[in-house]
Amino acid sequence: MLDYDKEAHVYDEKRGGEARAAAAARALLGLVPNDARRLLDMACGTGIVTRRLAAARPATRVTGTDLAPGMARKAAGRLPGAVLVADSRQLPFPDGIFDAVTSVWLLHLLGGPDDVRRVVAECARVLRPGGVYVTTVDKSAAHDVGSDIDAVLASRPRRPAVDDAGTVEAIAAGQGLRPAGRSGFPGRGQGRSPRSTVADLRRGWFTQLPPGEPLTEYFAGRLAALPDQERPRPDPEFTLRAFRKAPVG
Repeated sequence: MLDYDKEAHVYDEKRGGEARAAAAARALLGLVPNDARRLLDMACGTGIVTRRLAAARPATRVTGTDLAPGMARKAAGRLPGAVLVADSRQLPFPDGIFDAVTSVWLLHLLGGPDDVRRVVAECARVLRPGGVYVTTVDKSAAHDVGSDIDAVLASRPRRPAVDDAGTVEAIAAGQGLRPAGRSGFPGRGQGRSPRSTVADLRRGWFTQLPPGEPLTEYFAGRLAALPDQERPRPDPEFTLRAFRKAPVG
């Protein structure tokens, strides 16, 4: 897995920067109630999206958390006094204090359904009745854009996606969270090129293909034979799902 402490200083520029952040924030804000007074952005990373949420809703008190100290420090530079290091599976907040909770590109990183269940349970716990949780789902599938790269990688071993939309919806229902909307946004600047995909393969980013394994090199060789090695293919389209906590009574 990526070392987020080491990557904090270059994370944004490698992943679409401000253009991607702007697209993500617009989509999130379309699902967050306008009257939300307290918002928690879990796994806020560098705070590049969190900052935009706060700027767009000046009447909303926005708090960010991240497990990686390096990421949290970067985010704190953008939102002084509003970011802390915390594990999304065990949040350091009382019950029912947030009107909205958001998590972008978090669930797919978790170790399995039990971790997803713990995170969603924490979201439900810290939300007030009637509050809304918004999260990305189906992260890996978003990168399959029908390109020649995807055709080469179609037969690669895959593990079940822990952030599968159906799975997340079922887990949310078990925590008293009901579907409340959906949206999407483009991953600006995240279209894969053959050369960048080979580099990702050899860094172990495709979790079922360990670096240095013969199968990894087989796919790397096929990718290296594709035309236009530096040309990015289409950007992914990420999916957001919103869930509302049942009101009291």
